[in-house]
Amino acid sequence: MENQKQHRGKYPDELRERAVRMVLDHEDEYGSQWEAICSVAEKLGPKAETVRLWVRRAETDRGVRSGPTTEQLGELKRLKHENAELRRANDILKAAAHFFGAELDRQPKR
Repeated sequence: MENQKQHRGKYPDELRERAVRMVLDHEDEYGSQWEAICSVAEKLGPKAETVRLWVRRAETDRGVRSGPTTEQLGELKRLKHENAELRRANDILKAAAHFFGAELDRQPKR
């Protein structure tokens, strides 16, 4: 996984990782995980819902929560992009084959 890569959004990876670590390390000191999330969000700056999403993603990546991991989601995105490129290339080749086939039909027979 590419942990060094900056995610889209306005928060650096280091802040995300720190927030998740703080929530998971200290959630037993609060009445619920949500209370821990709210506390960490207040201390670090992002909205509580943002921190909650980071925690959910981290739990999924660690296998604690079911669902596709960040790595799997990235691979799926890459494959969808590649599939779209291949479809475009295939359409171009079909059009070229049709064009040149029609040209051959128009040439006089010798």
